[in-house]
Amino acid sequence: MVDVLKKEISLEFDAAVEHVQKTITDGGFSVLMVKAIDEMLKKKLGIIGPPRYTTIMACGPKLAKMALDVSFNVGLLFPCSFVVYEEDDKIFVSHVSIMKAAVEIGLASEEDMKPVIAETGKMVHTVWEKF
Repeated sequence: MVDVLKKEISLEFDAAVEHVQKTITDGGFSVLMVKAIDEMLKKKLGIIGPPRYTTIMACGPKLAKMALDVSFNVGLLFPCSFVVYEEDDKIFVSHVSIMKAAVEIGLASEEDMKPVIAETGKMVHTVWEKF
């Protein structure tokens, strides 16, 4: 089963985004892109006022290699995402395991993905505790 991690952060929104980026980088992930989805909605659709929402796309190179060694199809879910968003005047960070999702949607076998999921879990939980 795929777990969705969600945690409230006691920081202002921009500081929370910076904290998440630094924490995941310090934890061995590479930040590939940071995208303010709310700004894109404003620019492309003229929507003003939705809560702030930023996606931080990251990759653990070792984890990506392990997953691709199991199945190239797992790469369809890359990169791993952490999101920072506002909800009810609070700031949250959230994450879901793409490695577990790969098994759930049939991109790779559960048995073959076990070591990848275990290693990913260790890295994610190490950074998760620092949010």
